[in-house]
Amino acid sequence: MEQREQWGTRVGFILAAVGSAVGLGNIWRFPYVVYENGGGAFLIPYFFALITAGIPILLLEFGIGRTGRGSAPLSLSKLSRKFEWLGWWQVLISFVITTYYVAVVAWAVSYFFYSFNLSWGEDTKAFLFGTYLGVPDDAVTESGLNLGGLQWHILLPLIAVWAGTYYVLIRGVKKGIEMMSKIFIPILFVLMILIVIRAITLPGAAVGLDHLLTPNFAKILPGFLGGTNPEWYSVWMAAYGQIFFSLSVAFAIMITYSSYMDKKQEVNNSGFIMAFSNCGFEFLAAIGVFAAIGFMAVSTGSEVKDVAASGVGLAFVVFPKIINTFPIFNSAFGMLFFLSLIIAGFTSLISIVEVLIASLMDKFRLTRKAAVNGVVGVCALVSIIYTTGAGIVLLDIIDHFINNFGIVIAGLLEVVLVGWFANITRIREDNNLVSDFRVGTWWNIMIMGVTPLVLLFMSYKNFQLEFTKAYEGYPFYALLTFGWLLVCATLLISFIVAYMFKWKTDIKQEGFRA
Repeated sequence: MEQREQWGTRVGFILAAVGSAVGLGNIWRFPYVVYENGGGAFLIPYFFALITAGIPILLLEFGIGRTGRGSAPLSLSKLSRKFEWLGWWQVLISFVITTYYVAVVAWAVSYFFYSFNLSWGEDTKAFLFGTYLGVPDDAVTESGLNLGGLQWHILLPLIAVWAGTYYVLIRGVKKGIEMMSKIFIPILFVLMILIVIRAITLPGAAVGLDHLLTPNFAKILPGFLGGTNPEWYSVWMAAYGQIFFSLSVAFAIMITYSSYMDKKQEVNNSGFIMAFSNCGFEFLAAIGVFAAIGFMAVSTGSEVKDVAASGVGLAFVVFPKIINTFPIFNSAFGMLFFLSLIIAGFTSLISIVEVLIASLMDKFRLTRKAAVNGVVGVCALVSIIYTTGAGIVLLDIIDHFINNFGIVIAGLLEVVLVGWFANITRIREDNNLVSDFRVGTWWNIMIMGVTPLVLLFMSYKNFQLEFTKAYEGYPFYALLTFGWLLVCATLLISFIVAYMFKWKTDIKQEGFRA
């Protein structure tokens, strides 16, 4: 078996971790979450969630990976043989995410080139769902699923993205992932700064920023404290959800990345730097996005609420419209925006695929080349389904379920199993021994108490909402097949891999000191 690789520098590790955390959601999800949940007042629950859940889980996973010296299944097995299945569940969640996340990066590649001559035309919604994605009217109906045929103009950029992914990962941790992160992450921040500078200088930008940042404290407080929102807790849930997903915790990435750290490498400060860098990028993106939305609203005589959007709609419908209305340099702004999406998505994609590679290398003593060939090959084949006309529909359903019922529940089980049934004080003290500053017992309280309660409540509300109404009105069979059964299948397979396949790697618990 190849000797375990290590990051070349502390900066390389931090940039790689930031690259994983800063993804598509930072650009197309976070701005709308702030806007919808109290504007500037949202900063209160946001930073509260960061301190009470985001950073504690991040430091926990840094400690597990750094001490365990292995992928999520291996490191969790070293904590307790009974935890291995959880590591494999997180790995399988990463596998599912990989297969559709790469498709969205491929869309961004296409739109980068469309930016040269604004090929999406005036009706950007019709172009996206019709001309580009080719979504048939009967993609998902009560009578069945119509894939709508292969869209070659999506398949070609998808192949290009997989080729780039393969090139980076086959080169390894130091020469591949770290080198890419040192180049791409600074470029990404520069691109976003340029986007913000251009956006805030547009007429009407102040209108968008006013809607984004004006605090509405009544929305985040319960009634007895002066709040006017009967579902004020949903705002706090949104804050925890954003922190939870944006830091790439609970689906094995940070355990894997930290396993490549030198045993003496600093932990706590690196975690704080990474977390706040991610937050800084999110706010930078929010300013750029809402400044541009304000310009669009003023230019078309619309209300900001009618222009603001989130997700795929923001990136591939609203922003092309905004770019169309630019007075000058339309193409340049379009290229900047979609290049930032490509880099943010690509660096996150690399981290997710590395989770799969590291786990197979550890479990079956594969070489990196064999693991990369197998993982990229299988993932690439599965991802082709998202290049069909019904790809966007399948993506929407699968992403909804794998996030709300995969990642959230896996995170809940992680903090409960490790927090309650492993000696997390040892993990904290091991981190403290090599860190610039010490983390106190507040961390134990967060991991064992606050975070599990929050994730349990999130899970409860997710289930409650799911059984109240069908997600986006999709037919029951589609939600059952591509939602519930998929999540259950990943869980079942995780137990099969954990208990039916023996380790070909030594998993003595020597990494965690008594």
